[in-house]
Amino acid sequence: MPCPGKVADMAAEIVAIDRQEPEKAFSRCRDVIRSGGVIAFPTDTFYGLGADPRNAAAIERLFVIKGRAADQPILLLLPDAAAVRAWASSVTAEAERLMARFWPGPLTLVFSARPDVLPQLTAGTGRIGLRVPGSEMARSLLAYLESALTGTSANRAGGPDPRSPGDVLGQLGDRIDLVLDGGPAIGERPSTIVDVTGGRPRIIRQGAIAEETLFP
Repeated sequence: MPCPGKVADMAAEIVAIDRQEPEKAFSRCRDVIRSGGVIAFPTDTFYGLGADPRNAAAIERLFVIKGRAADQPILLLLPDAAAVRAWASSVTAEAERLMARFWPGPLTLVFSARPDVLPQLTAGTGRIGLRVPGSEMARSLLAYLESALTGTSANRAGGPDPRSPGDVLGQLGDRIDLVLDGGPAIGERPSTIVDVTGGRPRIIRQGAIAEETLFP
């Protein structure tokens, strides 16, 4: 059983997904996450690090695992767009348009966070990045958990983007608790990040979706 707040000192457990019966693997992920653990799982971009975004100790451990600076926020992956209002204090009409057109998909939208969102996730900015991933497997996991998960890349800060379980193990194999092996991630670029907290959306990071596609 993982110890919250402490980096693992053994190799991560590897759980392969049976595509005919994924619930068995999902159940093991749920056990780890509920105990404060950290998993790696495939998304539509790269493998991500999943932890319970309501568990402060798990989020602190996530920063240690990645070697990530405290002033860097952590985005969340959602099972569907309906989950946005559990994390965002307001949703503008332009945000609704972008959600309707590009979710599920590689677009992260930055909203004003609800007051109960952990400040570690927002890096003290009061803003939270949210995304519904294009990967059906990732959405199925999130729906099974009935929860959001953190979605930062499963690498050390500044390390190469992880496209396979082997990539994850090479960087974090003795630091995380479980790798959900769903085969290679298909993404070539990270998600595009757009701030929708103001009157006019603003691109923070250019990624898989080009500016001219977002704002034709």
